[in-house]
Amino acid sequence: MAAIVQIRIPQNDGPSADEKERQLLANLAALPSVIVALSGGADSAYLAWATQKALGDRALSVTALSPSYSKHDRDIVEDFVRAQNIHHEFVETHEMENPAYRANAADRCFHCKDELFSTLDTIALKRGFNATAYGVNADDTLDFRPGHRAAKEHRVLAPLLDVGLRKSEIRALSQRANLPTWNRPASACLASRVPYGTEVTPERLDLIEQGEAVLRDLGFQQFRVRLHDKLARVEIAPEEMPRAFAREMAAEISARLKAVGFAYVALDLEGYRQGSLNEVLQHSAPDAASDSASNQT
Repeated sequence: MAAIVQIRIPQNDGPSADEKERQLLANLAALPSVIVALSGGADSAYLAWATQKALGDRALSVTALSPSYSKHDRDIVEDFVRAQNIHHEFVETHEMENPAYRANAADRCFHCKDELFSTLDTIALKRGFNATAYGVNADDTLDFRPGHRAAKEHRVLAPLLDVGLRKSEIRALSQRANLPTWNRPASACLASRVPYGTEVTPERLDLIEQGEAVLRDLGFQQFRVRLHDKLARVEIAPEEMPRAFAREMAAEISARLKAVGFAYVALDLEGYRQGSLNEVLQHSAPDAASDSASNQT
């Protein structure tokens, strides 16, 4: 793809996490007002908390609802903003109406983020907010991401990246602030479980959501249900795999996933890893492989 954007980590590795947080709060306080894209993950939750702390009512956190956003994630956001008294709203986005998004090529994330940021731009314009921001961090600079290209095109601020905050630092600062999201496992939209080239549909997303609800109910913490037609390829974090492979548990996983609509169930021997659906792109054009890295998490 053309016009791929690579974001780079600032070269000032010297400041401590505390110093970075102080600079972050100062930078945010200098803004007239801002809308924060809040997905509910550790990064966006910390940014929403920091922005509220710095700006008060001049900050608004917004969460986009669509078929690719799970009820579990919505519940987490609702609990979080209530507990932290964060000025927040849910809005609907309509990326499913875009044929380029549904086609699920390697740039799917661009179309999703383009829809999100367009929606936030509209809110900002109508209600007088001066800027929008999202929770990209310094560790996200290690690859190419179409979503970042959308952010650049919409001139979305990246406050965590600007001060060089890394994921581990964000988790530590979140824990100190007693944010419940500090140790939340890595998350991503439900569409990231659908292999490239397979159309993204509400029905497929619903099946994936039901499958992951089963694993959550069984007590697993870090996992993915990757959809391959009617086969569920289940990835479990390496440290949880012995429990998943126990005969009774494996039988329970299989039975319950078949009950929600899967015809076949397979436990991936390599376990959970970010971007496993990108592996098929390694033999395709280099730009496509780089462009898609980490969108399938």
